[in-house]
Amino acid sequence: MAESRLHESDIAPPKEQQHPVKWYRSTFYNITILGLCNFAAPGIWGAMNSLGAGGAEKPYLVNAANALTFCLMVVSCYFSSALVHYIGIKGALIFGTIGYAPFAAGLYTNNRYGNEWFVLLGAALCGISAGVFWMAEAAIAIAYPEPWNRGKALGYWLTYRLGGQILGGAINLGLNANVDTAGKVSYTVFEIFIALQAAGAFVALLLNRPSQVQRKDGRKVHLAIVDHPWHEIKATTKLFFSKRFLLIVLFIGQAVFSEAVYFTYLSLWFSVRSRALGSFLSGIVAVISGNILGHWLDRNKVPLKIRARSSFWTIVILQGAWWLWATVIVSRYHVTRPTYDWADSGFGQGFGVYVLLTIGFQVNYLFLSKQLTNDPKSYFIIHNLAEDESHVIRYAALLRGTESAWQAVSYGLSSLTVFAEVGGVYMNFVLWAISIFPAWLVIRHFGAGKDEASSDVSPETDSGLQETVQSTKRAE
Repeated sequence: MAESRLHESDIAPPKEQQHPVKWYRSTFYNITILGLCNFAAPGIWGAMNSLGAGGAEKPYLVNAANALTFCLMVVSCYFSSALVHYIGIKGALIFGTIGYAPFAAGLYTNNRYGNEWFVLLGAALCGISAGVFWMAEAAIAIAYPEPWNRGKALGYWLTYRLGGQILGGAINLGLNANVDTAGKVSYTVFEIFIALQAAGAFVALLLNRPSQVQRKDGRKVHLAIVDHPWHEIKATTKLFFSKRFLLIVLFIGQAVFSEAVYFTYLSLWFSVRSRALGSFLSGIVAVISGNILGHWLDRNKVPLKIRARSSFWTIVILQGAWWLWATVIVSRYHVTRPTYDWADSGFGQGFGVYVLLTIGFQVNYLFLSKQLTNDPKSYFIIHNLAEDESHVIRYAALLRGTESAWQAVSYGLSSLTVFAEVGGVYMNFVLWAISIFPAWLVIRHFGAGKDEASSDVSPETDSGLQETVQSTKRAE
């Protein structure tokens, strides 16, 4: 890694000691631009997906398309640092935003005209760009702000993503509130979403290059690949096959596999306006549940051992109860074939499963990647697995890639009728059960023994993430 930042202070100096900056070069300006890109791209994508089946009448084509998206995200995420080597971090962010609108356009043409090939093309373009977007936005959000502003900047930035999902859900609900039968959502929804997502690339053009950013501590932002990218690719591959990471692969799987399962569940058994309600509520419960867990994980006065173990077992037990409930419900629905509207008796029992599984996804995901809180230590498990800063970068990349791989499998299987109706819930229940013991073998060491002294990574330790796409010298 080029210049170490371990000496940076997370305490803001007096205002008279801070360097003057131009507003359009400030870190606040750049994080706002990044947030707007986040709103337009993954935020609106989340609103579409939370309708179940992307708003389509049946989930099978859209699930296959999402499987293709996540397959290509694995590849694009893995090689994103090589792209930065050639076009820079701003170019990578612009590239990362351009694939989202074609996917929305594919859903629009399918919804209105029955076209299918464009859905798959849009999904492919989204997958190619989205993996690069995930890498670029995280690197910018960590590297651009001053150390004492980094936590607030992360919270501010990520608010836009959930804001996009909530606003998109409100649009869905407003346009479909009178459709109390099964079917597809209004195609007008997608016209609005296409416009919002197409704006993302133009907003990204307003981002400053790292050399143009002005920080109040007077330091320059360094965010570039200086060595051959092949070095990082080999080092990351080696880390994937380490014992500690392999032990949590199943836990990652049970956490993210569920997204396709509960979105498909919503699309199969509920009316259009009930699905729109689910789209709206999913963003809200994500904010609430994520912040509750996030604040607990941030309580540094509580020993890491207690925080890690209590969070792990609470999540595991609740998730098991919810999967048991879901298993009973889908087994019944597979026989009775209902379509529930929010005015029907029995709606709450079935819809409650969707809400709880949405919460389960959020808290599992947060426990793995802890990125919804105002905390500069962006990764809870990753920071406690990593032995040095370069490992933080590589583990984070592996987490993203592994999540995408599991979701590709989940959406692919959910494109099959029997699996969509009951098999997905059954398989996720099994994944949950077999993931607990391997994950516990890793979690139990957090904050135990000699690790207790270093249970909390200092705010400056996130300099590894701050230079996420900056080449590191081999630590081994």
